[in-house]
Amino acid sequence: MTATRSLLKTCLVACLMGTLPAMAGETQRPDKVSFYFAAHADDWQLFMNPTAFQDVIEDAAKTVFVHVTAGDAGLGVGMGGRKHPLFLARENGAEQAVRFMADADDKPSEKLVAAMTFNGHTIYRVGYRNTVSYFLRVPDGHWSGEGFFDTGYQSLQRLNTGANNVLRAVDGSATYRGWDDLVKTLRAIMDYERGSAAQVQINIAELDTRINPQDHSDHLMTAKAALDATKDLACVRRVSYVDYASSKLRANLGPRERDMESSVFAVTLAGVQALDHPTSWQHYDKSFVGRNYFRVREGKGRCTPAKTEIAAAP
Repeated sequence: MTATRSLLKTCLVACLMGTLPAMAGETQRPDKVSFYFAAHADDWQLFMNPTAFQDVIEDAAKTVFVHVTAGDAGLGVGMGGRKHPLFLARENGAEQAVRFMADADDKPSEKLVAAMTFNGHTIYRVGYRNTVSYFLRVPDGHWSGEGFFDTGYQSLQRLNTGANNVLRAVDGSATYRGWDDLVKTLRAIMDYERGSAAQVQINIAELDTRINPQDHSDHLMTAKAALDATKDLACVRRVSYVDYASSKLRANLGPRERDMESSVFAVTLAGVQALDHPTSWQHYDKSFVGRNYFRVREGKGRCTPAKTEIAAAP
């Protein structure tokens, strides 16, 4: 009884002061939404981890993964001789990785799947606990940025330069007419997901080629689109990661952080294999796992609530 009175007294004092103490087992998540802009469905796992894992389990109220291309390697909706389209296998890998992180200390839950319309374009959205995943499914643009023959040489780079005036999702779900159309769509997604959060962080590939040389064109163009979408949001914290070039840098993660990174990547590959597509564990493990290099540009002030217009797709 004495302990109970003490707790009630503490709560009463806290209420009068305008705060409440955290009860046992309760965690106070920050007022932060963290966005991971990935060109392909396995990019953030390799280059932006364990930061992503830490956001999901403790550092962010919501973590949003925006996968811009289908990562189809020029196949479009083709299966490449397997049982399922490659782009769906890679999406499955990303979904499983997100679930693994979100369920790290809890029982599995149910995902919420919806086709939602942003800036007039239908986007596949998956909600799971405190995470959201988007898949825009535009064609893989090849490392060079010139695209593939079977998908009409469409690419983010060619859309940005004006060499292509349209960019069509491989499954026909959306058509982007010019670079600004794509940028406005990303901004609409961001505004919807950030809501009234005071802290917003975007995680992108490093655009400075002195720091991140010879990166994949899709990585760079995805980063550029995210920066263009947030250029008027001074409050946004921008974190830029070294991608392919990290393979030439020394491993810099401690044992726990390396475990976090490698486990998420392993789950990603298992999700791809589950839909009958091969993976390259040894190459990626030797080249990238254990490395996490980035630079940070802090935002200025708190973000104001977003004004959003959103509709579910018919």
